[in-house]
Amino acid sequence: MNSKILFMGTPDFAKVQLEALIGAGADVIGVVTQPDKPKGRKMILTPPPVKVCAEEHGIPVYQPKTLRGEEFAAQLDLIAPELIVVAAYGKILPENVINYPKLGCICVHGSLLPRYRGAAPIQRAIIDGEQETGITIMYMDAGIDTGDMISKSVVPIEIFDDFETLHDKMAEAGAKLLVETVEAIENGTACREKQDDLKSNYAAKIENADCVLDFDADATAVYNRIRGLSPFPLTVVSHNDRALKIIRAELVDTVKEHKNPGEVLKCDAHANRIEVACRTGSVAITNLLPEGKNRMAAADYINGRRIAEGDKLTKYSK
Repeated sequence: MNSKILFMGTPDFAKVQLEALIGAGADVIGVVTQPDKPKGRKMILTPPPVKVCAEEHGIPVYQPKTLRGEEFAAQLDLIAPELIVVAAYGKILPENVINYPKLGCICVHGSLLPRYRGAAPIQRAIIDGEQETGITIMYMDAGIDTGDMISKSVVPIEIFDDFETLHDKMAEAGAKLLVETVEAIENGTACREKQDDLKSNYAAKIENADCVLDFDADATAVYNRIRGLSPFPLTVVSHNDRALKIIRAELVDTVKEHKNPGEVLKCDAHANRIEVACRTGSVAITNLLPEGKNRMAAADYINGRRIAEGDKLTKYSK
């Protein structure tokens, strides 16, 4: 890899992409990432994963508050990249940045475009019950994930995958595909394929309302929402007028109809399961986070006499 690359990304997903470029010998001349943010109960100012990775490899790091305006435009002239690689940067790029490098501005996106454009493609694919997703690398344009596609890699969604496990598989798939794609761009063999807008849908950012779990649905939909939002931000229900977040569950039944969705059907501490009725079928909660407590196994919640058969888990409304 001979082109001068400016990498733009922020979280762990992007870090994996950056590490792959570095490992392949790419000439990464700079990294643009989000500003450090306070985290944890003590609100300690913490650098994003991409910054940590770049500094470990002696790569200059830039953390502009905005990409718009003359200040970053001047900085871009000084960096003078031939190719820009974007992966989960977190902000929309202005056209002057997209159009700057002679080899283009490419993005590693976590879906098989044109499906699941937008901020939360991995979570939304699980919530929707998709059986496969993947990585698309595209040339960026002024739209949101609407640019011409260059390459794709399919990633199966297993029934036990949650957001964390699928995220990690997708990050590795993206890293491999990115190296191959950059090489193709440099040697002139990269293809361009326009997206079919009629086949697109939008994966909107996860909001608080998406986390509210309603057992008045079929068990598969309930299960998919739980795993799609685990381990963060987690689905939430109300139990005895207090928030109860669900970390992990199992699909028990998808057929039997229940007149009282949300009813606790069985508490089995030995098996570490709290079985809850859905409108159709049932799920078993195995790990949870009660309000004001630490994450715990279902068995601990049962043994603490916080829940019993016949209890009702309802929609959280606070």
